Amino acid sequence: MDSVISILVGYFLGSIPFGFLMGKLKGIDLRQEGSGNIGATNVLRILGKPSGITVLVFDVLKGAMACWLAPMVVEVILGTAAFDFQIVAITAGFSAVLGHNYTCWLRFKGGKGIATSAGVLLVLTPAGLAISVATFLLLLALTRIVSVGSLGAAVILPLGTWITGGRGALLGIATLMGLLAVYKHRVNIRRLLAGTEPQIKQKKEEESWESLCWGRERGGLRWLNLLLKTSIK
Repeated sequence: MDSVISILVGYFLGSIPFGFLMGKLKGIDLRQEGSGNIGATNVLRILGKPSGITVLVFDVLKGAMACWLAPMVVEVILGTAAFDFQIVAITAGFSAVLGHNYTCWLRFKGGKGIATSAGVLLVLTPAGLAISVATFLLLLALTRIVSVGSLGAAVILPLGTWITGGRGALLGIATLMGLLAVYKHRVNIRRLLAGTEPQIKQKKEEESWESLCWGRERGGLRWLNLLLKTSIK
């Protein structure tokens, strides 16, 4: 019963399409604009920086909230603390990623789940997440291609989890999340093989990802804007 509750809680939270809702608040259907996706990257491009950051934060938070909230809901409903807290949190977290990727509110068409996965990992294995983020930043700096960084982070996630002490169910779910992220990037992989995947480019007429992330303003790396790169393109 606790598994059913955690799945429902996680999926419901993950399925909330914050990017789509932000677009609707502005009178825009993001599915018909830019890349056609509802993630923070497309929100940034179409609606601007404040909206993009807001969507990023909420996408991360829904992953983290699923892991935090599900055990509380299980305890309230079942009236007992006799359950495995980690298993419930892991189940809810993965369900949140599935909810984001396959939201029932938009005919089961969602995003790639990178930001939501980051929220889940922030709760379950923050050290493993740090290794993935470092990998993403390194590959992005070397290639200037967002998908290369995202794929590298997904591939290194199981190893990072293992190195930082993750075992059993936690290692298993980290592996599943990494595989799911790679699968959701299959179009990007085809473009990479064809040599047509776009790089980050400086544009004077509009804020580019590189200017947002590496700009001189306030003296250094603006990491929050950089995380926007991991959401749907």
